[in-house]
Amino acid sequence: MAEIVLPELGEGIEKAKVAYWHCMPGASVKAEDDAVEVATDKATFNIPAGMEGVITKIFVDVGEEIAIGAPLAEIRSEE
Repeated sequence: MAEIVLPELGEGIEKAKVAYWHCMPGASVKAEDDAVEVATDKATFNIPAGMEGVITKIFVDVGEEIAIGAPLAEIRSEE
């Protein structure tokens, strides 16, 4: 199991709000597939899955804020 975490988004950005999930638990994703869209007061970002696998759990609901480095979702490798 691995986690999709909120990466550094830019200087001075410490948190972001989940705007939209592109995939739900049980969905198969490729590394480059967008998993989630997050928004800050400056911009909107799509966060890729980062690895091929199946989304097993979402930790942050739409509308909730999350800090940089915190887990967004859990992903299980299909290997």
